Amino acid sequence: MDSGLFDLAGKVAVVTGGSRGIGLMFARAYVEAGMRVYIVARNAERCDAVAAELSAQGGACSALPGELSRLDEVERIAAEFRAREPALHVLVNNAGTAWGDHLDTFPEKGWDKVMDLNLKSPFFLMQKLLPQLEAAARPDDPARVLNLGSVDGLHVPLFENFSYAAAKAGLHHLTRMLASHLAARHINVNAVAPGYFDTDMTAPMLGKMGLDALLDIVPQKRLGQHDDMAGVAVFLAARASAFVTGVTLAVDGGLIGGS
Repeated sequence: MDSGLFDLAGKVAVVTGGSRGIGLMFARAYVEAGMRVYIVARNAERCDAVAAELSAQGGACSALPGELSRLDEVERIAAEFRAREPALHVLVNNAGTAWGDHLDTFPEKGWDKVMDLNLKSPFFLMQKLLPQLEAAARPDDPARVLNLGSVDGLHVPLFENFSYAAAKAGLHHLTRMLASHLAARHINVNAVAPGYFDTDMTAPMLGKMGLDALLDIVPQKRLGQHDDMAGVAVFLAARASAFVTGVTLAVDGGLIGGS
């Protein structure tokens, strides 16, 4: 096998929501693979600290703090990146939020907050960074946009997170649309739909259900860990996946396939 199929050294990535959870798994995997990584997060102090931590391990990670739910901030972050880098090989749209409430009382702010960050901002950040993605794109090694969806956008969720599930389902379909429109420009667009990982996002479920009850519905009987997502992150960014676009990949221990 060609060893270069998984070589990411020297490439550039932007990972939104990269200071914790799934985003941090992507950022860490890319730094360890030799990429220059920019992480975006709302909490500037944490964003700076995580970037420093990843850089201290011998990598190259920089912080781009900002509030991606606002279009003016999306434009500012894109402009700051453009001032530092002429090309972008991988854009990971991971930043997101959730809201849970009963159907009869679900508020408008719980709809708009989730839709703005989870569905609107990925589209417009990708739009603002299209020239940099095209600058990195090659016919045999396209630039990549990776959208972080969720298994909750693939099945009926366990809890009443109406706007979150709808936003993630919309992001999966937006991924297919963008893949079709950008294929001729040598930009691959794929989505990753995580199941239950050991992150802050899963903590409320564990609090309500308990670990044993949650794992009872996961065929592999465990939560996802860093290495489970790191392998996917590297594959979807590397030349090995050059012919893969428009796909939503469930990384869920068999949850969707086993249901």
